[in-house]
Amino acid sequence: MIAAALPPGRFPRLGVAVSGGSDSLALLHLLADRAAARTGAAGTALAVVTVDHGLRPEAADEAAMVARVAAGLGLPHQVLRWRGWDGRGNLPDAARRARYGLMADWARAQGIAAVALGHTADDQAETFMMRLARGAGVDGLSAMAPERRAQGILWLRPLLAARRADLRAALRARGVGWADDPTNADPAYARIRARAALAALEPLGLGVPVLAEVSAHLREVRAALDAQTHAAAQALTRAEAGDLVIDRAGLAALPVEIRRRLLAAALRWIATSDYTPRGADLARLMRAVEAGQGAALHGCLARPEGANLRLCREPAAVAGVTARPGDLWDGRWRLTGPATAEGCQIAALGEAGLAQCPDWRASGRPRLALSADPAVWRAGHLAAAPLAGLALGWQVELARDFPSSLFSH
Repeated sequence: MIAAALPPGRFPRLGVAVSGGSDSLALLHLLADRAAARTGAAGTALAVVTVDHGLRPEAADEAAMVARVAAGLGLPHQVLRWRGWDGRGNLPDAARRARYGLMADWARAQGIAAVALGHTADDQAETFMMRLARGAGVDGLSAMAPERRAQGILWLRPLLAARRADLRAALRARGVGWADDPTNADPAYARIRARAALAALEPLGLGVPVLAEVSAHLREVRAALDAQTHAAAQALTRAEAGDLVIDRAGLAALPVEIRRRLLAAALRWIATSDYTPRGADLARLMRAVEAGQGAALHGCLARPEGANLRLCREPAAVAGVTARPGDLWDGRWRLTGPATAEGCQIAALGEAGLAQCPDWRASGRPRLALSADPAVWRAGHLAAAPLAGLALGWQVELARDFPSSLFSH
């Protein structure tokens, strides 16, 4: 399974996320075996990373245990610590987001393009059950993909076909122990309840292998739907200075699911978000669009313009966003300027800035869209607004085109 997921020479360097649990430790040993068997141009240099969320007193000891295992395998290891929990909101979701963010930052700093994760067929089936309980559609029920690109990193799951029990048996055969997270027995967590439900459904033939296979089939369905959405995006949309202009008649003629996917992808792209709006919210936006009305969702605005629909950034969503010249602003814009850029910062143009751009109408874009565009400010004064006709030697670049973003989630 490792050989199929990681062919020789694909990754000169590979990160391995290891928590100290059985699944990730088994992944580490399998990858280390493979790396040891292949040297030279076809080899892969491994680097191990552990995230300590600081939520359990045992976490530091578990990270130290992983460090010892990595050292025994001759591999570099680093512990990343998160202390950002404020006691509010969804703890598992906050911890997961923090974990991926920390690992992505670590990988980029190390020059590592891909990180391997230890998710198994058991995780896949549990995720299916949890999302089924939430009434998820095709995307949710297709569960975890073998590969996913996010935050500039390729996340790999080479063990999705493996069972946890088999991995533990392999570790025992090596004389390797692992850490058991006590939350893995706490029914307060949805995943643990899903695990118990799977055990109860096993006699009906609805165990891990079947549900993992169903998830794989749904991933194929999702890929087909994504391809149709990509074709619709190319045929019906055009980017205009970071906005998306969509042919309304063509959009209305699409199958409902493709229309939904196209609008969801457009909102993700404009908002530079990894997440799609909630289904009910997206349905309300679709009804407003069908009725020729404006709407706001996901930090974006939808506005009918004759035969077209314009989707643009909502000014309120970027009101406090700043960046240095040359850095990404709002996750997608990069502004670079002359040597006199010292002391400048990038922030939204806003209505006050727009009033200082006499040629803004030449852009052909509405005031509301322009006011959410990036501009250059120095000591509270507008220095340049390239998208509003006030370039003054500044260049503006959009980080990624829309159709290519459809397959990155």
